[in-house]
Amino acid sequence: MDSISQAVLGAAIGEAVLGKKIGNKGAVVGAIIATIPDLDVIFYLFYDKLEMLSIHRGFSHSILFSILGALLIAFALSKIKWLQNIKFNRLLLFTWLCLFTHVLLDTFTAYGTQLFLPFSDQRVGFDSVNVIDPLYTVPLIIGLILSLWSYKSKLKRATFNNYGLLISSLYLIFTLIHKEFVKAEISTRMAQENIEYNSLLTMPVGIANINWYGVAKGRDSIYMLKYSILSDMEDSIEAFPIHEEYLDLIDKNVAKKMRWFAKGFYTVEKEDNNIRIYNLQVDMRGIIKTGTKKAPTAGYFEISNKDGNTTFSSGSIKN
Repeated sequence: MDSISQAVLGAAIGEAVLGKKIGNKGAVVGAIIATIPDLDVIFYLFYDKLEMLSIHRGFSHSILFSILGALLIAFALSKIKWLQNIKFNRLLLFTWLCLFTHVLLDTFTAYGTQLFLPFSDQRVGFDSVNVIDPLYTVPLIIGLILSLWSYKSKLKRATFNNYGLLISSLYLIFTLIHKEFVKAEISTRMAQENIEYNSLLTMPVGIANINWYGVAKGRDSIYMLKYSILSDMEDSIEAFPIHEEYLDLIDKNVAKKMRWFAKGFYTVEKEDNNIRIYNLQVDMRGIIKTGTKKAPTAGYFEISNKDGNTTFSSGSIKN
């Protein structure tokens, strides 16, 4: 999720595990540690956009990293004077929770997280919550503020912080349950329209799990349907040709990475002799219509070949 949510989650863990021992410093340290996995964005200085597709949310977001990182960070923390009265096992649990919950939280979003690196590069994603969702973050913030400032001198100072953690966690569980309901509704509509498909992606659009898109992948086309809990599914199902053959026109390694990154949910088109790929697994902002042109989503990757050199870029269609 977004960096604010990750930092607040880490702060809430710091308050829950260390708050009684070191006061508000626990929240500060927790927020800092919880942002460490996202420091992989530094590699944008050294790698191009194509390479970063597999580096971002790569090893720094793996289970192994959370274990090794926790050991290293806990050891470093144990050398700090005002933390030396805390048992190493407690510091280890604290640092591991900060790192692992960051990784786990990211798996609820669409981008996907390579949890099992270096053993597998499979991108795990539950696709049940938007990258930015105040319904998850706000309870954490309120609980944390009440514990750190309003009730910091009370014996049960962590109570409200724990409530915030509980509510936000229950919301994540709700999104998984709601996703199954949405999937069933969209599957029913696809069946009513006699649309045959071999895989179905459901993805929330915007905050609060209100609006969703269903993306059904058929043999030659993908079919998209908008769903909202605030209205009936009256929108028509939109079809977009996949044009798999266009990927044969670009470098094989680039094509392989594009398929891997999209988990099979993409469409391809030719635009001014360039190959444009719409990745519906990662970018889902809804169908875009500009004049006579219609695209399955706003964002795209574009591959051009000039003088035998492949150029990789990204862009966005303005509605």
